[in-house]
Amino acid sequence: MPASGPLRSLYYADMDDIARTEDPASSGTHEHASQLIAQSLLRAAGEHRERYLAVFELRLEGLRRPAVAAALDELFRRSQAFTAGHHAALHLEIPPESVPVLLTLYGGALFTLVTGPAAAVGPELTRELAAGIVRAAVPAANEWT
Repeated sequence: MPASGPLRSLYYADMDDIARTEDPASSGTHEHASQLIAQSLLRAAGEHRERYLAVFELRLEGLRRPAVAAALDELFRRSQAFTAGHHAALHLEIPPESVPVLLTLYGGALFTLVTGPAAAVGPELTRELAAGIVRAAVPAANEWT
């Protein structure tokens, strides 16, 4: 699928942008991870809403076109390592084995946000969703409640 290179760049750009604004010496707690995920959800469902609607449309198109599905599956596999690398660079307490669950929950939350009313997307909602994602994906995160 020729769009996989540009799609990959767009897909990873948000994580790169957020990571660049973070001080590597800042707190690497689960609460901090939750704040970063909330920021990412808010940005993706707001500023980049159309981009992520297109990603979900491609996912659905993959049900009809195996080549599209294969490219997106490869993107998801690569994003696991990419995400784990960002977490390590930011000293976040998210073990690499938790990343597939975290990405799946993030994707579900993002799908709900971008397919629902835009006016419903806000900082309070994304903070609640992000906290739930971290608690569900990383059992040790339940200790900071």
